[in-house]
This record gives sequence, C-alpha cells and structure tokens, in this order.
Amino acid sequence: MSKQENKIAIITGGSSGLGLATARKFVSEGIRVVVIGRDSRKLQHASKILGEKAMCLVFDLNELENIPGLVKKIFGEFGTIDILVNNAGIHLKKDFFETTDEEYSRIIHVNQMAVFALTREVAGVMKKTGGGVVLNISSMASQYGLPKVIAYSAAKAAVEGMTRAMTVDLSPLGIRVNCIAPGFIMTSMSENAFDNDPERKARVLARTPLGRLGTPEEVAEAAYFLVSDASSFISGVVLPVDGGNSVGF
Repeated sequence: MSKQENKIAIITGGSSGLGLATARKFVSEGIRVVVIGRDSRKLQHASKILGEKAMCLVFDLNELENIPGLVKKIFGEFGTIDILVNNAGIHLKKDFFETTDEEYSRIIHVNQMAVFALTREVAGVMKKTGGGVVLNISSMASQYGLPKVIAYSAAKAAVEGMTRAMTVDLSPLGIRVNCIAPGFIMTSMSENAFDNDPERKARVLARTPLGRLGTPEEVAEAAYFLVSDASSFISGVVLPVDGGNSVGF
C-alpha cells in the first residue's frame, strides 16, 4: 500500500485548470481528494475524470459563515484531513481608475479571506490529528507589477504574506505551509487570450527563459512535491513555477 493511500486532501477550485490537474496527480499517487467548486456541471465532469478516489462538493467559498460546517462534514466523513490546497480564486482585469470598491472587496473576499477562513478551520482539525500540509496558490501577479489587476495582485500578495505568517503559527503544531506562484500556464483561458493577442504572447515567451508556456501538469507535480514527505523540511516557501519568467528580462 502506498504511503499516501490513507491521506485525504481538500482541493478548492479543483474542477478545472490547475486544480483539476493537481487533483489528478494526487489521485494517481493514491491520495483521496475532496474537490470543492461552485459549478455543479464542472464538478460532475471532474468526478468522471478522477474516479472513485474523489468526492466532489458544491460549495461557495464566499459563504464564510458556512465554512466551519463544510469542514466538519468532511472530517466526519473521513476522520482526517491531511492536505489542504487553497486553489480557488476569481480574477478581475480592469483599469485602475474604473475598479470599484465593491469589485475590489469581492476579489479580496474570495482570494484572501476565504483562504484564511478555510485554513483556520482545517488547521484546527490537523492540530487535533497530529499535523498536515497546507498549500496556497498565488500568482505571478504577486511577484511583480501587472497592469489592470490591482485587486487580484493585492489579494495574491496577501496570500504569500499569509503563507509566511501561517508557517510561523502552524509549523510548531506539525502543519507545514507553502505556496506556489504559477507563471504563464497553458490553459483554455490563456490560449484564447493569447490567440487574440499574439503580440502579448510573443512578449511573454521572450521574457521566459525556458521559451514556452507551462502546463497544468507541471504545476501539479510541484504541488505534489510540496505536500509529500519528500518536502518534509520545507515550510514557508513561495515557489514560482514559471519557466524563469519572474527573473527573465
């Protein structure tokens, strides 16, 4: 039996993109995954892909008051929560001067406050059961300035700050906390964006030393490493998975 066989992982936003690729990697390693998302149709599709080692739950992370009940339900079902991947998030690309207070608040609420609230509840379980691993997903928008994403950049920068603060608070309890900052990754959304803006794609590739876009599977491999025992002495790290884009020129 694999060392991972009895582990339970929660992956938010796990029904598509990077979250689904991560869920597939975890399942392939024997980890049972609880995939959380808002879109029931996408969750049904993910369930077919992931098979019997996955449980898909429809849940809106905007509803902070219901998060304790969600975690209690998952813990009651499995008796443990070993891994939490905070992947869910929403994006807003809008001119700085046109971004409203309400829009800014909505991005912060989902991308930052929900991460804190869910981690607090899951870490409470991990504290009782002897430890675990939290993996936050940030963005290149936290690494350097990008235009027209002020709220998203602020939220993701906060996620990286929380990663370091969580590490100090939780690692003494046996709970490791790390973060991945993905670069330009080849998803259906990014492909459509680049197809409509070939000049932007050329700039991205010119700045990326590896000279190509990343794949969701490459992010998933990094995620698995950071939640596995292979990284047992790593906590508080923000790892860019970006082909060198964040240091390219």
